Order: sequence, then structure tokens, then C-alpha cells
Amino acid sequence: MICPQCGQENPAGARFCNSCGSALQTAAVAREARKTVTVLFCDLAGYTAAGERLDPEALRKLQSRYFDVARAALERHGASVEKFIGDAVMAVFGIPELHEDDALRAVRAAIALRDAVAELELEARIGVNTGEVVAGSGDALVTGDAVNVAARLEQAAEPGAILVGEATHRLVAGAVVSESVRPVAAKGKADPIRAWRLFEVRPDAEAIMRRLDSPVVGRTRERAILRQAFDRAVDENACHLFTVLGAAGVGKSRLVAELVREVGQEARVLGGRCLSYGEGITFWPLYEALDGLGDRSSPVLSLLETGAPSEELFLSVCRLLEELAREQPLVVVFDDIQWAEPTFLDLVDHVSDWSRNAPLLVVCVARPELIDGRPGWGGGKLNAISVLLEPLDDDECELLITNLIGEAALTRPARERIFAAAEGNPLFVEETLEMLIDDGLLERHDWSWVGTTDLTELAVPPTIHALLAARLDRLSADERAVVECAAVEGTLFHRGAVAALAPEVLQPSVTAHLLSLVRRQLVRPDEPEFAGEDGFRFRNLLFRDAAYTSLPKEARAALHERFAAWLEGKAGEERTAFEEILGYHLEQAFSYGAELGSPDQALARRAAELLGSSGRRALAAGDRNAARSLLERAADLLPADDPIRLSVLPELGAALEDTGDFARSRKVLDEALELARAAGDERTAGHARVVLLNGRMKFESQVDTEELRREAESLRSLFERLRDERGQAEALFLLALLSWTAAHAARAAALAERAREHGRRAGDRRIELEASRRLAHAWAMGPMRAEKGLERLDGFASAGDALLPGLVAVARAVLEAMLGRFDDARRSLALGLETRERLGQRVLVESARGQAGAFIERLAGDPAAAERLLRQSLEVLERFGERALLSTNAAQLGQVLVARERFDEAEELARLSEESASSTDVASQSVLWAVRAQVLARRGELELAETAARRALEVVERSDFLDEQADTYVALADVLSLAGRTDEAVAALGEALERYELKGNVVSAAWTRERLNGLRG
Repeated sequence: MICPQCGQENPAGARFCNSCGSALQTAAVAREARKTVTVLFCDLAGYTAAGERLDPEALRKLQSRYFDVARAALERHGASVEKFIGDAVMAVFGIPELHEDDALRAVRAAIALRDAVAELELEARIGVNTGEVVAGSGDALVTGDAVNVAARLEQAAEPGAILVGEATHRLVAGAVVSESVRPVAAKGKADPIRAWRLFEVRPDAEAIMRRLDSPVVGRTRERAILRQAFDRAVDENACHLFTVLGAAGVGKSRLVAELVREVGQEARVLGGRCLSYGEGITFWPLYEALDGLGDRSSPVLSLLETGAPSEELFLSVCRLLEELAREQPLVVVFDDIQWAEPTFLDLVDHVSDWSRNAPLLVVCVARPELIDGRPGWGGGKLNAISVLLEPLDDDECELLITNLIGEAALTRPARERIFAAAEGNPLFVEETLEMLIDDGLLERHDWSWVGTTDLTELAVPPTIHALLAARLDRLSADERAVVECAAVEGTLFHRGAVAALAPEVLQPSVTAHLLSLVRRQLVRPDEPEFAGEDGFRFRNLLFRDAAYTSLPKEARAALHERFAAWLEGKAGEERTAFEEILGYHLEQAFSYGAELGSPDQALARRAAELLGSSGRRALAAGDRNAARSLLERAADLLPADDPIRLSVLPELGAALEDTGDFARSRKVLDEALELARAAGDERTAGHARVVLLNGRMKFESQVDTEELRREAESLRSLFERLRDERGQAEALFLLALLSWTAAHAARAAALAERAREHGRRAGDRRIELEASRRLAHAWAMGPMRAEKGLERLDGFASAGDALLPGLVAVARAVLEAMLGRFDDARRSLALGLETRERLGQRVLVESARGQAGAFIERLAGDPAAAERLLRQSLEVLERFGERALLSTNAAQLGQVLVARERFDEAEELARLSEESASSTDVASQSVLWAVRAQVLARRGELELAETAARRALEVVERSDFLDEQADTYVALADVLSLAGRTDEAVAALGEALERYELKGNVVSAAWTRERLNGLRG
């Protein structure tokens, strides 16, 4: 047991230190920890040459004086001086305890050290760097690359210069005067080290600059209470004590600044801030407050300077404030009083208790840690009130972001990621935006900010990390151990899990420590309870991350494995529902062990089995993004030829294909096929072949559909022989797709229905849902009337499956548009796109946005909107490398451009469609030839135009897509009308009208009927 006061070692289990008598904490066992600290290196320029000139005694005396001033300068700012070697000094800021301003302390110490050395008529070279280290046991105080970088910066510095690294500069940039210098080439580093030369630190600098210039967001109730306290102090001619409590950055100072602004014309305001470290700082806030009077003759100042007894000083301060308040109502603001010395808190207590007959409001601003050291603060006083500021809600955070950078700078997903990370803390929001600006992810264009990313990953701003890590370090050793064990489970954790992971000696007191953490506003009780264990949640996700990352990787590995064992025991018969969580924790245990050179392959296989099983369920449920992630992680854990890895590759290939990563999907499936054939595993080989055939249909511009059909039939027979329901469903669905490509909707519907049934038997919801979606589209485009198709889709909606209505909503939108219900159609399309986006079906999202969206807008008479949707769709599909859907969208965009009389562009799109489309792709071939016919007719090449139109008709007549047949007859009528063959054009329009009416497309039928009447007239 290590005494936290004097560092003395004590026997295990001792309750009090044998040296100083301090209480020992049960978990205060010396151990390693990962910390982000600031390291300072210093040496003297020309020291070796001086050794040659000076007598050894003179050199030793000089060295001793140098070490004395160096130690004094460094320790005055809170450094731990690790070593003196020759003329080199190394110091660490953040050991033994982190502070949010360690980087600022370090640069202040560097300036002081440089100046102190200069007074000895010497020149120092100093390097300062911030980074993650391992601290604790061992000979070295800290170990890590941050130490090496600090040493390299010191070696590169000119005599008398201070170089700081990038991480340090980022933390102190607003507090210092510096300039960027040429990157430092360092031995053993792949890239040069970015560096800044430090000149000075601004005297009033803070670790985190407080932003008080943006409009106040929220806090209406708290502002009213604070204003009411001031009004009462004035009305009652009495002293009131008002304490604003809240976590760092939650907006305490902003709230008080708003009061100061409001009462500035009717009251005198004085203020001072408590300092977190320094010499003679007990009454520093009082010095600052009195300094605002501009009167250096105050008797209080004389008492402070002469060190008068507290009683006389307290009485004088009280009288002075009363006198000032009688002249004009007085507001005195003391900020950061969680840092205050007990004597200063006693002074504030005295003023609030004994001030009489004067309108005085004393406002104290503090973090909740104040209550830890002063539990009775404000208690029992007649005119005292405390307010705890809670985090902002998402709407208020949204308004804060808008106030700072405008409405359009960040996408909705990016904003939501910031909300999730900041969890209502305004400072966290502001610092995150500053970080994005510094990183070039937010750029100012003219008078507005523009974001360049969706922020798929969001780093923690270094200022916030320092703030949270410092708060973590201020916990007792027992509380910290509890927090770290909780962090292993996650943001939501359970009391039983923490007890299972905690050291044995700490387990009986886990509940008490959790309640203490609740009181400190670090965690809160939460649902759900699990297996009889109470749930808790970290109040801030970033604090949880700080606690987790402080654990050494060896400890993380052991705790993850122990948590998995605890969870498996608690899950019991419901283990399947927790496979993903179990797999994650075993995966983490293996990964950390592997990083430290101790890979446990048995652990990897257990993790892979669980992740693979979870991935298959996600794929079966239609959640492509989750499936991809889980299956990729399972495959990455194992050697290439491991049977468990082979079993997940076909599903991984399918998930990659569905999420648009076609090249990687093909690579994975080729590997799966090769390994399965080598292992004689025809089932796995069959599943890989099915996905490969699907991919060939999507990505190959020219494909032999008969060959694919034969292979699909062969696979169906294989899976039937193997009694593999899922395999049969996959093969039948592939056959349905081939029929769909040939525009045989009725045949595709029958095959999709069979695939749906096999998928249901296999419990594979993905195939069942996809078959249902294909069935819906067959009803929408095939010979079934629009009204009847909607009735069938209503049956899907009433089936009780929450996901199915969204998946078939695109088909519904098409049918609603045919009936002229355009608002309903747009709503249905939006639902369909949102559902597919949620499931990770990005390719299908963009295809449907173009095809179905354009169809709706064409019928609604808005060809410009149709063009916009199709162009957006084409851009994304080209980026994905998708060919089959792209060819159809390109042809349909050409159709829209013909209507807009932009014939050259339409012809180019027909060419693009032809290059991408298979010769058996009826939907693409019929439209592209119809577009070509209309373009040729406008150019006067009527014979070629008719040939093209009749070729389109020949293609589409082989299908049962009634609406496309009608569209093609309309195109033929255009050509014939331009050729002056009115009777034939009338006949063609009559054929179109008949098909529109058979389909129930009342909008197109009405338009065709009107045109037909015009031709006949």
C-alpha cells in the first residue's frame, strides 16, 4: 500500500500510514496508468565547452546553482522533476496528478526557467511536448514517445529558445505568443516534427478560454432565479449568497456574465477568480476584486500585506463591502471557488453571515467538487441559494451551433454526432467546432462556414480531454478504480458488473462509491436493470472514454475477458441476445493481448464465432451496415484458412455488395470460393457462387443471362439436395432477378414468392424482405392494375412487420403517382428511401431516388425536378461502379431531356445506357432506343428514327411491363407524327392508351387521350 500523502510503502491491508498516519485507501495500490502529460526537457548551451574552461569546483558550483533555479522554476508550476543528468533536466507536468492546465503550466515554467537561467548568464535550450505516456511503476517516471519528442525538440532548439510540439501548441495557442518554425527532423521518426517557437505567455491566460460573446442559449429559469436574488438583496437591503454549481464548461460563467450585463447600470460589480495553483494565492480573488476599485489605500490591502489575523481581516472586508453597497448596490463575483483555500471560503462564509443593512449579492461560481470539500456550503443560511446547471438539450445545442457557425455549415448526421459527444455541454460543443476549424473540416467561405465532411468519426478536442482526465485524477483511488471498471462495460453499466471487475478488497464498497459518483454528477442511475442488477450511466460519454483510455492495455484485456465471463453467467438462456456484446469484449481482450505480444488464438476463435453469428443475424434482419462491421471483424480475427473465417466470408461478400463496396465484395467471394473448394465444402462454395452471380448481374455491362440462369438452377438443385432452405431462397431470388431483368414481372413475382417462403422457413429475414420488395415492384410494373397492386401492398402493411411497409413504399409511390396522388407518392418515396438508408442499402437508395422520384415528378408535370433527381442518382451510381441500375437511370434521364428538348444531351445519355446495359436488360434497352428514335426524328432522320422506335417496341413487347410498353408506343407516335403519318400515329397512341388503361395509370391515360383527340382533330 502506497500512502497518497507521503509516498511511504505500507503492508498490504494497512488502514493508516506507518509514517505519517494518513488514512490509506483500499485501492491505492501502485500500478501503471496511461496518461496524457506534458514533458519538458532543458539543457545548457555550451555546457561541455564550459567544462573544459572551468575548474571542476567552479563547474560544480555553477551546476548546483543551475539545478537549484531549474527545480524552483519547475516545481513552482507543479512539475515533477524526474532527473538531472549532466546539464539536462527532465520534468513532467501531470504526475502524480493531472491538471486541465498542465500544458499551460509547462509553457509558463519554460519561460520562467529560460529567464532564470539567463540571470546566471547562461542560455537554455528547452523542448516541450504533450502526449500519452505510461506512468507508475518502474524506474522511469513516465515512458512513451511523447518523452522522445520533447527531447528531440530540446536538441533542435537554438540557445535561449523554447520549442513546443504540435499537441502542446494546440492546447495553449490562445494563451501564448509563438511562431511556427521549420519541422524538426528527428532520428527514428518517419515524419518531421511540427514545432513552434515560444516567446511569451499572456499574463491573464486561462487553460480554456471562456467564450462570452455568443448569445445565451437556454437557462431561462436559472437567469430568472439569479436576477431575483439580486432584486431581493436590493429590496431587503441585505446580503444574499448565490452559488452557481456545474461541471466545467456547462455555462456557469456565461450565466453570471449575463447578470452582470443586466445590472451593470444599477449596481457596482467586483470580481476575482481563484487560482488552481501558485504561492500566496489564498486571497488572490479578493486582491482582484479590490483592484477593480482602483484604490490602493484600502485598509484591507494593508491588512493583507501585513498578514493580519483572520478575524480582523474578515471584519475589515465585511465593513468595506457594506460601505460600497450602501453607496450603490454591490455584486461580488468569485469564480472557480472549487480551487479556493479553506481560509478564503471561511471569509466568504463570514461576509454572507455578518453583512448587515446593505444591498450585497455575493455570487460564487464552482464545480461540484466544491461540495466534496465543503459539504455544508450555504447550508443553514437564511439568504443563500445554490443552483446546479444541467446540460443543454439537443434543441439548445442545435441553436448554439447555429449561433456560432450558421445553419448550413454541418449536415444533420454531423450535428447529431456532436450532440452525442458533447452531451449538452456548451464548452464541449464550442471546442469541437474550434477543432474542426483547426483541422480544416470547417472552412469559412465569404461570410459563412462550410463543412467538408459528415464526421463519421469525431475526435475528442485535446482541451476537453485534458479537462476530463484531470477530473478523473482528482477522484480517490477507490472511486477511480470503480469508474475504470464501469468504463470497461460502456457508457451504460451495471452495479454487479463493476463489483465483478473490481479488486476483491473493494467489492463490498462498490455501491457506496457509485452513490458518491452520482452525487459528484459523474454518473446517474439509469434503466434498464439487467438480471437484477441496477443500471447506471456516465453523464458524459467523453468522461467514460477518458477513464477507459487511462487503463493500461494489459489491464483492459483482463477486464474485458472477465466482463464477458460475468455477462455470460448472467445471460443464461438468453445468451444469444448478447452474442454481439460478448463477441466485442472477447475481441477487445484478444486485440489488446496481441498488441502487447501475447495473442490468445482460443480467445480470437470464441470472439469470431460470436461476432459471425451476430453478423449473420444482422444480415438476415436486413441491417447491412451492422452485418458488414460484425462479419469483417470476425474475419479479421482469424488466420486465412480457419474454418470459422471461411464460414463468414460469403455473408461478408453479400454485406459488402449491398453497401456498395463491389470491388472488395468480389475479392472476398473469390477467396471464399477458392478456400471452400480446397476444403471440399460445397455448401459454402454454393453460397459464395450465389452472391457472385448477383454481383455479375449488377456490375458486368454485358452478361449472358442464359448462362446465369443455368448456374442459378444448378445452385437451386444443390441446395435442395443439401436441404438448405436459405440456399434455396437465395437461388430462387436470383432466378427472380433474372426474370425481372428480362421484364417478365409475373414470372419474377412467382419466383420471388417462392424465395420468400423458403426465406421464412430458414428464418432469414433479409431474403424474406428482399423477396417481398421484389414482389411489390413486380406488382407495380407488371400487368397488375394499379388499384389492385395498392390493395396487395395494404396487405403487407397489415402483416404486423414494422420494416416491410418501408421496404415496399417505393413500389407504392409508383402506383400512387399513376393514380394522380402525388403528395402521397412523395411521402411513400421518402419513407422507402429512409428505410433503405437505415438498412445500409445505399445503392438501392440512389437508384430509387432517381427512377421512382423522376417517375413521380414526370407524371406531376415537373421535368426539372425529375432531371435533378436522376442526375444525383447517376453521380452516386457511377461513383459506386454499379452498372445495371445505372443503365436504366441513364436511359430515363435521356427520356426526361427529350421532353425538355435537349436532344444532344439525351443522345449522350442513350449512349451511356447502351454501354452499361446488358443486351437482355429490357427496361434499359427499350427506353434507350425510344430516346434515340425521338432524337433522330427531331434531326429529320425519320427513317432511322422509325427503325429505332420499332426496335424499342420489339424489345418491350417481349415483356409484360405495361407502362413501359405504353411509353414506347408514345415514342413511336412522336416519330410518325413528325413524319406526317398522322393515321399511324393515332393508331400508336391508341395502343399506348389501351396499355395505360389496362395498368390503371390514369394520369398518363388522360394525357394520351388528350393528345389523341388533338391528332384526330
